[in-house]
Amino acid sequence: MATTRDILLQTPHLQQATDFYRDVLGLEVFLTTPGMVGMEAGSFRLFLEDAEPLGPVLEFLTDDFDTTRRDLLDHGCTLIVEDPEIPRCYLRDPFGLIFNLALNPLANPTAQADADDPTLDRGNEKPPHY
Repeated sequence: MATTRDILLQTPHLQQATDFYRDVLGLEVFLTTPGMVGMEAGSFRLFLEDAEPLGPVLEFLTDDFDTTRRDLLDHGCTLIVEDPEIPRCYLRDPFGLIFNLALNPLANPTAQADADDPTLDRGNEKPPHY
């Protein structure tokens, strides 16, 4: 079963958006990477991405990324873009809505530890533009 508590917003103004949500709304930053900032927002997490806006995007987490991705494609979803660095992708459902599918970090603790490791050099990478 897919689960979520994450919402993603894309903006070409990442620093200004971070300042706004942190300073005006009081959200706490828990993750900062080149191209992405994660914030705690009570019962959900808000992720800001340095990309052209898609609108608010709901994220579904799954323990079996490949199977879930294949099932969604088999049931009428279309792939918009995949992230080559981590198991996640943006899909459009049969009704035209865009969502993000990602591997549940609890399903792969090693991948999550690597993603959270600030010593890993990721250069100036940014998420792909959609």
